[in-house]
Amino acid sequence: MKLCEEGLKNVKEWEEKGYQLPQYDRKKVMEATRENPFWIHFGAGNIFRAFQANVVQNLLNNGELDRGLIVVEGYDYEIIEKMYRPHDDYSLFVTLKADGTLEKTVIGSIMESCILDSENEAEFGRLREIFCKDSLQIASFTITEKGYSLTTALDDDFKAGPNKPKSYLGKVVSLLYARFQAGGKPIAMVSMDNCSHNGDRLYEAVNTFAVKWHENGLVEKEFVDYVNAKDKVSFPWTMIDKITPRPDASVEAILKQDGLEALEPVITSKNTYVAPFVNAEECEYLVIEDDFPNGRPKLEKGGLMFTKRETVDQVEKMKVCTCLNPLHTTLAIFGCLLGFEKISDEMKDNELKRLVEIIGYDEGLPVVVNPGIMNPKEFLDTVLQVRIPNPFMPDTPQRIATDTSQKLAIRFGETIKAYKASDCLDVSELDMIPLVLAGWLRYLMAVDDKGRNFTLSPDPLLDSICPHVSEIRLGENGQAENAIEPLLKNKDIFGVDLVRVGLSGKICRYFEEMTAGVGAVRATLKKYVK
Repeated sequence: MKLCEEGLKNVKEWEEKGYQLPQYDRKKVMEATRENPFWIHFGAGNIFRAFQANVVQNLLNNGELDRGLIVVEGYDYEIIEKMYRPHDDYSLFVTLKADGTLEKTVIGSIMESCILDSENEAEFGRLREIFCKDSLQIASFTITEKGYSLTTALDDDFKAGPNKPKSYLGKVVSLLYARFQAGGKPIAMVSMDNCSHNGDRLYEAVNTFAVKWHENGLVEKEFVDYVNAKDKVSFPWTMIDKITPRPDASVEAILKQDGLEALEPVITSKNTYVAPFVNAEECEYLVIEDDFPNGRPKLEKGGLMFTKRETVDQVEKMKVCTCLNPLHTTLAIFGCLLGFEKISDEMKDNELKRLVEIIGYDEGLPVVVNPGIMNPKEFLDTVLQVRIPNPFMPDTPQRIATDTSQKLAIRFGETIKAYKASDCLDVSELDMIPLVLAGWLRYLMAVDDKGRNFTLSPDPLLDSICPHVSEIRLGENGQAENAIEPLLKNKDIFGVDLVRVGLSGKICRYFEEMTAGVGAVRATLKKYVK
């Protein structure tokens, strides 16, 4: 059993071993897709394979679509060269259900894989051809939040124009320019990355290139107008949510037991870990602002939710500020300190389980705006009762703790701001959120609750924030407040000046108690989490 066109010919063997196979004529769909593509996606990573590609697969199976997806990788070409193409663009999606069962699906909805290489005329020429098609309605992106940063754009790109840009975003805008030259055809540029107001981030990047190129005399003023014409190019906001850990060895072992061959993961020269299969949770949400100037298929039949921009914003804030992300960060911080290796195992810990329940239900929900299309309490119930406790999700505190300094402002700072702005709530009522912030400062000491050193997860601010706690030693507290108070004033990290809002004293007290000695983190949790 091999995951490729030839290996899938023995349909009976695959189905007898519990694999769901594509229920459509893939060759016919592939021909239709190449001729009249409707959706091209940038970012060939795991979330795309587990979510968007699976949605399209289901719609193809049900006869709701007659064309599939085209995927483009612009950061790590080896993902396409060493994983997609050797498997004829098939992927294997393993759903990890909370009841311990696995659902195994062969994804065939990706009809073409491309490389965003402006130096390769064959590859880039094909992408230009796709972008010039009347049928193209959607260009979507999962390129991570960092992918929209213009610091990755080279000055040379602004000077060279759309001919052979070198940066990721420059290449994307070059393709959009080709669509403009082909008659100013409409398209929706849809960021599906997990960052706030993602459509604006993509617009700002695209518009910056258009303006710079025009200022340098490299493109017409009309191209800038095209990018800014809402009936031509839209940049919808979206909210995406599906936990998709890296491919796990235990899942690989199950697939090998079924008889699958050539499942070995590849670690590329850019340190991307990619395998022929992807594993993810069953729950998924993708809420999209319904703004598609060239129309769109009825993707809501695949479970996607289309609504107005204000509702997308409310759903995002509900998830990011209260109902999921703060809880994940809480478990990541204390999981690292208490020696946990799986997020799900932390939900068996009385103090940690109660801690995230209080943060979600008691401190967070009172300031959540109900978006209407989903109920915040029901969403939170699913997170705490199904999603995070799922023992078959191989997600780690160490992975979730990555870039924590970039997350605290939105995940906790927004709730603090809401309490300060409320007429009926008092910020002094917050107890567990300050405990988490103190826990993060304790985490920065890189010493766990048993006194053992550990490696901090990657974070761009470690060099500037760790010195605040580097001189503090377990059992030698007393100077902690003087050391950490300057850090607590940093609005860029916490979203608010914690000294000014009146929470610094509580945070310092918690921190002092958590640095009292070995076992002090657990003792502090037991003392305050009731």
